[in-house]
Amino acid sequence: MHIPDGFLDTKTIIATTAFSAVGFGTALHKLKNTILPHQIPMVGLTAAFVFVAQMLNFPVVAGTSGHLVGSVLTAVLLGPNAAVVVITSVLIVQCFLFADGGVLALGANIFNMAIIGSFFGYMIYRIVNKIIPGRRGWFTAIMFASWCSTVLASILCAGELAWSGTVRWNAAFPVMANVHMLIGIGEGLITVLVIAAVWKTRADLLEENVSRVSPSSHREFIIYGIITVVGLLLFLSPFVSEWPDGLEKTAALLGFERNAIDSSLIQFPISDYKFPGVGSPAMATTLAGLVGAVIVFILGLVISKFLVSQSDKKISTR
Repeated sequence: MHIPDGFLDTKTIIATTAFSAVGFGTALHKLKNTILPHQIPMVGLTAAFVFVAQMLNFPVVAGTSGHLVGSVLTAVLLGPNAAVVVITSVLIVQCFLFADGGVLALGANIFNMAIIGSFFGYMIYRIVNKIIPGRRGWFTAIMFASWCSTVLASILCAGELAWSGTVRWNAAFPVMANVHMLIGIGEGLITVLVIAAVWKTRADLLEENVSRVSPSSHREFIIYGIITVVGLLLFLSPFVSEWPDGLEKTAALLGFERNAIDSSLIQFPISDYKFPGVGSPAMATTLAGLVGAVIVFILGLVISKFLVSQSDKKISTR
């Protein structure tokens, strides 16, 4: 669902960039008052996991693939404000290092997947969790919220394309919504499986319990998390689906794919998730994924560490 440059006009780019800046700034401000020092590595690890998971496209139907967005997954693990920061960090690295999503369209991608996906996805999760109590209701809420966040982001994307005059709304809406209703099922299943694994092994690490977690317990989980990220890259990345994703398929069906600006005109370091100079395609993808995972991990650490330091300064001046 990463919008490339050329699909959006100037007014849409300006509007979505402004909305994203306000949303990201709000998330940073709120997170500064809630993040705990021992959560710093968790933010980086979650960013690395989401980055790798977004590389792993799964087949959906009729030559279309999808991938995890991870907004609700991150929100359930770390809270909605941290989710905005994590998903935004991933999108920035994907854009500037891997040419995945346009530079000018970055604001729209952040707005759709990081801002709306995290805040509204988390809100739906909380509402459903209150309506359906118990552990079964909890997993139902996670599944439904993940599905909703994917579908809602796709509808926003269709609206942005229509507002830009790229394609008619009555054409873009049904195609984008229908295919992402299927992709959303995959999003929900993956999210539930990951959260269930965390709940079974370390339920104390979930967002609602994090204030009661000791720093030492995070270190153990982070070690296993790093092993999981590396394992996903080594054993799954060479076998991901090469079918176009939902937006790419929609662009091909409705005839506006030619509007995309060729990213090869810009010298991105690792375009298309292929590490340069490596003969084996599988190894090139794995190495590119490792580089990206390390960068988003460090970016998550730097941002969260900065927020913790700012919070400490605020407390010390009182």
